[in-house]
Formats: sequence, C-alpha cells, structure tokens
Amino acid sequence: MNRLFLSIALASLACAASAQGNPATSTFDKIKSTGTVVLGVREASAPMAYALGANAQYVGYHVELCEHVLKEIAPTAKREYMALTAQNTMSLVGNGTVDIGCGPTTNNLTRQQQVAFALTSYVSQVRMAVKKDSGITSFDQLAGRTVAASTGTTAVQLLRTYAKNKNIDIPTVLGKDHFDSMLILESGRADAFVLDDNLLAGLIANGRNPTGYHIVGEALASEPIALLFRKDDPAFKKAVDDALRKFMQSGEAAKLYTKWFMSPIPPKNANLNLPMSDTLQQLFREPNDKPLEAYAK
Repeated sequence: MNRLFLSIALASLACAASAQGNPATSTFDKIKSTGTVVLGVREASAPMAYALGANAQYVGYHVELCEHVLKEIAPTAKREYMALTAQNTMSLVGNGTVDIGCGPTTNNLTRQQQVAFALTSYVSQVRMAVKKDSGITSFDQLAGRTVAASTGTTAVQLLRTYAKNKNIDIPTVLGKDHFDSMLILESGRADAFVLDDNLLAGLIANGRNPTGYHIVGEALASEPIALLFRKDDPAFKKAVDDALRKFMQSGEAAKLYTKWFMSPIPPKNANLNLPMSDTLQQLFREPNDKPLEAYAK
C-alpha cells in the first residue's frame, strides 16, 4: 500500500514538472519538442516591456532585444508571450514554464539561486518620481512622508535599507504593479514613487500629466538589468550570451537603445530623453554578467 501511495505521489510530481517545463530537459530540447518558445514579458514596464492595445501587443527595449536573440538561436520556433509580474517572475522562469524572461529584472546574488542571467543589457538607477511642485529633491526629505513602491521590486528593499540606515520612518504603500504605484502618486496617496529611473521616465511620459512630474534624488543603487532563464542550462546561456555580445559589439544594441530611450515611443509618442550612460556604453563594448553586488563595491 505504501508503495502504491509512493508511486501515485511520484507520478503526480512528474505530471506537475511536465506541465510547467521539466528542468531535466534542456531548454533547447523543450523548444524543439514543442516547436514553441515562451517569452516572459511585463504589461506595465515601459520602455523596457509593456502591452499595447486590447490585443496586448508586447513592445519595448527588452522585448525587442529578446526577440532578436531568439531569431538567432531559435529561428523556427513559434513565439508565445506570457505576462509576468515582479512577484512570479523568479518561480515561472526557474521552473521552466517560461523559457526566457524579457522583463526588466535586476541580476543579484539572491536571484541567482533561482535563475540564471544573461549579459547585462541595461543599467538603471533607483531614484524617485515626485510632483514638480512638491519641493522634494532628496531622499532625506522623505521622513514621515508616504512613499509608493511596486510589490516585488528591489526598490522596496533599497528604500527600507535607506530608512533603517538613516534612522527615519518612511511609510510605504505597495502597488500591485508600476501602473498602480504611479496611480497612488498621481492620486495624492503618496508623496513619491521609488523605482528604476528608466521605468519612472516611461510612466511619467505616458501618464495623466507628463509635465507635472519629474525624477529627483540621489541614486539608491545602480542595478544591472538582464534577460533571464533557467539555471543549470549552460548551452542555452552560452547561445543567448553569444547572440547578445554580437548585437552589442556590432552597434545594433545602441541603435535599439536610441529607438526606445531617445525617440518618441507609443502609445503617446513621448520622448524619454534618457541618454545612454557611460557605464552602459562600456558594457556594450565589453559585455559582462556581473550581479548587483559587484556594482556596490
């Protein structure tokens, strides 16, 4: 009887693994057997990855970067897009449900315990958006003020660490996604919204009052952003990295950056006007996959 129960349990586990992407099977084998590659995207992370229109056409800097890589390494596979959140990205990429994550995700040592990261393709600075007439210019001014942040983002931990180190109280309200957090700021329920500068710029440009908000404050951290995929699949990582390295060093990645950060973008044809940083220019010349902790040194 015990053997029967054990057999049933093992069969159930096998079915669950098969349904969510079997880690024992390489990513390339999975793509070959299904004829499909699953891209994990975001719905509210302009200009990196976001949805347009009722049919949810996914666009953005990281979406296009991801699509370029897949043209190189899996040209015949059909693409299937799956909307992810900051909360479920690690689990769905880690268990193989998603083959490659294209949303803006910070590469850090904690997350490397669950997933693997490609070469860094963007470096963001965690700052804050405020109303232009708020008078807020520094994080030091947030003591006792309510601040919005998005659930599951590294910005939440950075803000809490900052408050602890400064021995001040910064009440925090968490939005379910970036659109929700921006709404909290716009509605007056928070005095600031802390997030990566590029995402803040996209939210402001496409928000209700683009001229009424700006990005201020010292950077809480510089964060390497990268595509991500399952751990323990070195062949897939090498293929992704090789495609990215070629794209970066050819100058094509810089052109893609200009398209999404220095030119009008949908849906409102707003220009974010975020010039490429010296750090990212250097990374395009000499790509690497160093985690967040290397930037803090």
